[in-house]
Amino acid sequence: MIAILDKYPLAPHVYYMLLEAPLIAAKAQAGQFVIVRAAEEGERIPLTIADYDRTRGTVVLVFQETGKTTRLLASLHQGGTILDLLGPQGNPTEIERFGNTVVIGGGIGVAPIFPLARALREKGNTVTAIVGFRSREYVFWEEKMAQVSNRLVMTTNDGSYGTKGFVTDALKGLLDSGETIDRVFAIGPALMMKAVAEATKEKNIKTIVSLNSLMVCGMGMCGACRVTVEGVTRFTCMDGPDFDAHQVDFDVLIKRLETYTCEECGE
Repeated sequence: MIAILDKYPLAPHVYYMLLEAPLIAAKAQAGQFVIVRAAEEGERIPLTIADYDRTRGTVVLVFQETGKTTRLLASLHQGGTILDLLGPQGNPTEIERFGNTVVIGGGIGVAPIFPLARALREKGNTVTAIVGFRSREYVFWEEKMAQVSNRLVMTTNDGSYGTKGFVTDALKGLLDSGETIDRVFAIGPALMMKAVAEATKEKNIKTIVSLNSLMVCGMGMCGACRVTVEGVTRFTCMDGPDFDAHQVDFDVLIKRLETYTCEECGE
């Protein structure tokens, strides 16, 4: 049983959960995920590690209430427990001293770019963080992202906070300014990552995307996370979740993301 040390809403249907997991915290790295089973008869779902503290022995999960298991997690409270937590799983993000880096997070994808930005900054990189939300009420972790970034660009679709527009608009502004960018990382909706990949491909800038949203079992058994990368089928949970954005077939990825739509909605 894993103790829930803290839990509260960050935005509509988006929750923060702090868990006591010293063995996972000791080995966790940016880009990795855990597999959560909330109850005895519950399904196993992968969730990206949003933060970890090796000294306190804790990990943070940030999740959006969308399906049966995330609704169950949302109903739990501080002082309670979840049944199982397995990890860290997946390959950590490659972190080197690249130079001038840009990390892009869209919506719930802002959570997993936090440890990524921190790791890049600790390695000596200059980090520009571009984060995007639907509107002001969905904004979270602005202060945390500012702490691990040299520059933070906030965007909202409707302009109710920060700059009006999409994260790709802000990215294109940087690209058009002539600023030298050595590497880009993006985590968020598939359409957003596809648009980022198209923008950076024109400038020949190496871009890494995390396809964590595509995973189901997280163990390489179900095959639901298959993705075509450079014409070859890969398993997101075992071969990723990070891939070269310019080699990912986003059309196949987007189609596969719709596989369990009816089941998740209870139809």
